[in-house]
Amino acid sequence: MMERYIDPTKRHEFVLLFDVKDGNPNGDPDAGNMPRVDPETMHGIVTDVAIKRKIRDYAAMVLGKPIFIQSQTALNTIIFQAYQDVGVKLATIELNEEEKENGELMNWLSQLEEQGLVLEDNRVIYTGEDIKEKDIREKLTEGLEEAGLKKQLEKSLRNMAKRLAQAANNMKIDEQTRQNAQKALCQKYYDVRMFGAVMSTGLNAGQVRGPMQLTFSRSIDPVFPWDLTITRSAITKESDRRRKQTEMGRKPLIPYGLYRLHGFYNPFLGEKTGVTAEDLADFWDALVHLFAFDHSAARGEMNVRALYIFSHENAKGSAPAHKLFDLVKIERRQQEAPRSFHDYVLLGPADEGQKDVFLEGFSGVTVTRLV
Repeated sequence: MMERYIDPTKRHEFVLLFDVKDGNPNGDPDAGNMPRVDPETMHGIVTDVAIKRKIRDYAAMVLGKPIFIQSQTALNTIIFQAYQDVGVKLATIELNEEEKENGELMNWLSQLEEQGLVLEDNRVIYTGEDIKEKDIREKLTEGLEEAGLKKQLEKSLRNMAKRLAQAANNMKIDEQTRQNAQKALCQKYYDVRMFGAVMSTGLNAGQVRGPMQLTFSRSIDPVFPWDLTITRSAITKESDRRRKQTEMGRKPLIPYGLYRLHGFYNPFLGEKTGVTAEDLADFWDALVHLFAFDHSAARGEMNVRALYIFSHENAKGSAPAHKLFDLVKIERRQQEAPRSFHDYVLLGPADEGQKDVFLEGFSGVTVTRLV
């Protein structure tokens, strides 16, 4: 019998508690990488995308899952491949020797991805929806005069537009083809199935709304962002050696913060993206080990302290999510400035190790505590 908390046909909510000690859980690049805080209350903030990044990294590195949002391959290239997998022949032209040797032309073509033109291995791939020569020419030459390159490149680009238009006549993408490409991406990439994705950056594969959604994490108490001065004995430039022996740097952190995150799983969207019981089990596994393979000097000590999963008896659900979240209570001991998890008392609806415990007063809802 499938345990309810990994059943993708049921609704689930969860509460995740994690803490950080002497580290920066999520720096803000607009504030010198200082820890994110609510400016009115000084409670710490960790964004949903920061947590999703750790889940993706765990899924890829530890579980070996293919991930769509990553840095090794351009997203447009992944989308191209999905269309090719469902039988679409992309509008492609090979560059001749004269074009390949024209440095200005090659540099110009490399900047046209937003216009739907991709330079790849000495060929140009057109991914736009307009297939008339005039429209393609406009995409190729947009901004050319402002860049002062009209005289040098216009003739070559006009010739290229003509060849691309001829190639594009053989590229037929209807709504069914688009849906097939989207389905192929959902089937292949774990994070698309779970979190959804915007896949309209190049050859438009539409948008997928993900069934698993996370809130921002917020600290239980206000935190104290601290910007420490650090030094190093290594000198960057040889010319600096005579006038200084060390170099100065900054290290932002908070002494301690206990954070709380809420999450929601929508089984109706999960059915559309193809979420399986294995996908859900992998997701809970990633949350339990969220920081185990993400250690760095900047993040200090970060640990998952509790994970409560509320599972309903059906897809629609048997209780409001906010009432279930209220069952997980955290009280601070008599400490003015908490410095460890032991400075709090956790009053949750299930003891550690218990699974599928039915909640009193919430018919049809079970709670599982995995940490």
